[in-house]
Amino acid sequence: MVEKTSERRHWDDFWRRDRDLDEIYDNDGRIPEELGKRMDVAGMTIMEVGAATARDSVTLASRGAAVVALDYSHEALRLAREAAERAGVKLLLVCGDALALPFRECTFHLVFHQGVLEHFHRPLPFLEENARVARPGGTVLVDVPQTLHVYTLMKKLLIALDAWFAGWETQYTVGSLGRLLKKAGLEPRSSYGRFFSPSLFYRVLREALMKLGIKLPLRPVILPPFHRFRARIRKAAEASPLGPGLGCVIGVLAEKPGKNLT
Repeated sequence: MVEKTSERRHWDDFWRRDRDLDEIYDNDGRIPEELGKRMDVAGMTIMEVGAATARDSVTLASRGAAVVALDYSHEALRLAREAAERAGVKLLLVCGDALALPFRECTFHLVFHQGVLEHFHRPLPFLEENARVARPGGTVLVDVPQTLHVYTLMKKLLIALDAWFAGWETQYTVGSLGRLLKKAGLEPRSSYGRFFSPSLFYRVLREALMKLGIKLPLRPVILPPFHRFRARIRKAAEASPLGPGLGCVIGVLAEKPGKNLT
């Protein structure tokens, strides 16, 4: 049996789609939001690995960080350049291999990625590269799909049918991701869980209807009071101890041991 993989062609095809940047779902700004709870990124050197549209990198650059956005898809880097130009910020865009990062060790205060690790059958070498280029005392943030969610069931079915847009991917719990980070020489310090907004059902429906030429709003607000109430409930659940176990995606922030280099 041939092992399914996530390859460059999957991502070039995905990002080459004739769709405006504003019509592509982002991650609701969760990376900058979670980082903002824990640190001030102004003056930091940061790298986003597998940056895709680089909208998180753009936000962090607007907060005073020097940011490298790395991806191996030229189509993704094209969109990243567009996002940076529209925001009026500077990013260093690099076409590179996540398994052989073109930077010296101990370069970055922060290395982060979302929606990337799950595409590696053998994730440890990838995380070891993250750790290599992080400074002692620096942070590696890993954001991935969470195992115990209906999204995972849907994804597994589509992968089995060879209909998943990314070819192949896996998923993690906070515990399994933390253990993997420790194997890479990093120390997990905190975690979070987040839900989709709008819901997974709506996103799937919208994507299906777009293929039929029917365009629904990206983020519908039909009943504003209900929308605000639902958002409060979602935020409360995410902030609770159950958040990392209930969310569609999880993130773990890990520290590279050693004396902090300024």
